[in-house]
Amino acid sequence: MTSSLSACAALLQRELRAVARSRSQLYSSILFPLMLLALLGAGVSDGLQPSSPILGAGDYTDFLAPGMIAMTAIFASTFSSASFYRDRETGMLQALLVSPHSARTILFGKVLAAVVIGSLQSVAVLILAAVIPGIDLAWQFGWLGGAATVIAAVITLNIMLNGLALLIATRVRTMQGFHLIMNLALFPLFFLSGAFFPLDGAPDWLRIISYINPLTYPVELIQYACWASSGDGLLGPAITAPVLAALALLCILLGLRRGPAALR
Repeated sequence: MTSSLSACAALLQRELRAVARSRSQLYSSILFPLMLLALLGAGVSDGLQPSSPILGAGDYTDFLAPGMIAMTAIFASTFSSASFYRDRETGMLQALLVSPHSARTILFGKVLAAVVIGSLQSVAVLILAAVIPGIDLAWQFGWLGGAATVIAAVITLNIMLNGLALLIATRVRTMQGFHLIMNLALFPLFFLSGAFFPLDGAPDWLRIISYINPLTYPVELIQYACWASSGDGLLGPAITAPVLAALALLCILLGLRRGPAALR
């Protein structure tokens, strides 16, 4: 048990160092959501003046901030999961597999690193959104309770995304194909999650799709915790938190079960 924990810690340290050295990846995964927050938020707020009941008299930039926190997790999980392919191409995975540790221990260490990296980057965007003067977050549970809820949602979201990435990696053998499938799957789901527009005024068919969409639940939980001043128009944490936890558990268990095939 101790040796397995040491192996996971070593893999975590290795991945953190790799991200720290790849500054372009680190900066782009944080700056791109902030750029969308500034440009899209200001453009819609001042140019289109959205009038959804859930927005009320609020600024669209405030509404957009939780979605950008979730987007950071999506970017981070996609970039981090690509390390499987880099290590397989360079032969590093083969070197790891001949160690005394099981394939699932190695896999868990790499997933742990991806979850930590994605969560830290999402929290960085949360902190920046909280301190930017033009963004007004409501913090329904108070700033401490709201921040704790957002961090828990971000960690759970990263677990779900990395479990999904493992499942895709068992089927797709090239890094280019992996990125294509991840983008093809995640970005339409993200646009339909309520991150870019409120779902309370959407057509019934679109709302039905959003309830099936797994990304709706982390986005709404983050919105409820740090942006919304009330629960009107939102599902609420009594629904979103259990559904998100169940999805994350299902994805990571399936990913760890099927994942050893991705190491070969």
